[in-house]
Amino acid sequence: MLRVVAVLVCLLAPVAAVAELKVQVVAPGIWALEGPAEQRDLENLGNNATFGLIETSEGAVLIDPGGTWQGAEALQDVIRGLTDRPVTHVINTGGQDHRWLGNGYWQAQGAQVIASEAAVTDQQDRGSLQLTMLSQLVGDGLEGTTPAYADVTFEARHDLSIGGRLIELHHVGAAHTPGDSFVWLPEAGVVFTGDIVYVGRVLGVMAFSDSATWLEAFAAVEALEPTHLIPGHGPATTLTTAQRDTKAYLMNLRTQMRTHIEAGGDIIGSVEVDQSAFAYLDQFDALAGRNAQAVFEQMEWE
Repeated sequence: MLRVVAVLVCLLAPVAAVAELKVQVVAPGIWALEGPAEQRDLENLGNNATFGLIETSEGAVLIDPGGTWQGAEALQDVIRGLTDRPVTHVINTGGQDHRWLGNGYWQAQGAQVIASEAAVTDQQDRGSLQLTMLSQLVGDGLEGTTPAYADVTFEARHDLSIGGRLIELHHVGAAHTPGDSFVWLPEAGVVFTGDIVYVGRVLGVMAFSDSATWLEAFAAVEALEPTHLIPGHGPATTLTTAQRDTKAYLMNLRTQMRTHIEAGGDIIGSVEVDQSAFAYLDQFDALAGRNAQAVFEQMEWE
């Protein structure tokens, strides 16, 4: 059974802020660090996602660095309460801000950053826009944050062997972002999915997403038959829950959209396709229509 601990992190930022991270013990020496589901703001410092930590005898491996320099410091405060091992490696699971903009902090501590080649390209393409957005949302909490990219990149797979653990990194194809990867610990049966899986809230299909290859990436996660699954958003969970909240949602949206397109429907009418079975998910009203339009634009040319 997963043990959940609420951790309050006091930050010495230009404006005093307190961000709550929920720490879940997934397996011995493996934790999920769940940030709040709300929009990025000064309180959460861009850490509105789920991160991960893997302890080994030779150091700790962090799954995603935090959304800002100060967000990375907030993660460090939590990590110090979990292990005395220094963070020696940081894995970027994708191109969203909270998957990489904290890199600089960890590199300054001596950690090596690893990411897929596609993720780094995406980060370079969208980094300026992400910083502009964060300046409006996070304000003074963005201080110290500058783009910093991976020290080690890979095309499709990278294996990290450290302190008696084998950690596999897999990039199958674009999902929420072009470079999304998952992190697999075969001996523990644990997978960190990054933004390939959302639990408890509606996933986001953006102009840079690919709903078709997203399902391929999910299928690769599914094939692992993991004991524990840590999503990019939401608490550590099971494959069954991930299938319900992510796979079923994408399959339904694509099926409904194919019917709409074949009937001669246009992008304006695409927002009316039936997604009601997923109205239980957080942010459904805000994102369902936008997702529909994005999928229409992609599937119109498939």
